[in-house]
Amino acid sequence: MRLVVQRVRHAKVEVESQITGQIGPGLLVLAGFAPTDDTATLSWMARKLVQLRIFGDENGQMNRSVQDVGGQVLVVSQFTLLADARKGNRPSYIGAAGPAIAEPLYRQFVGLVRELLGQDVPTGTFGADMQVSLLNDGPVTIVLDTPL
Repeated sequence: MRLVVQRVRHAKVEVESQITGQIGPGLLVLAGFAPTDDTATLSWMARKLVQLRIFGDENGQMNRSVQDVGGQVLVVSQFTLLADARKGNRPSYIGAAGPAIAEPLYRQFVGLVRELLGQDVPTGTFGADMQVSLLNDGPVTIVLDTPL
């Protein structure tokens, strides 16, 4: 599993010109899943995400999490995060879970984040062609990978 986490002032995702998810200040999370991901992996990543201290405190230091600041989280599935482009010019997606595996993982992950935050977690539409727009704050962008 791989997450690309961006601290944002606002973000939204659209499918066919319809907004499917939108947030104010918080985190835009692009999420890619591998066939080996399991409930333990999803739980670890969800906890890491909501506790990640990348928001400023009263001294401007990144000491607060999205939980601490009452921010929102928008999660968008993105299988291309698991692309392997080390050979040639055409990325291989063999490391990404197929839709039959990835979609339930995605839904479970969103549910875990929702539970930890105690608030709704807007999303994109799994498998759809989506347009994502955001105002990156900082900019702060963190990549989280499955623990070794």
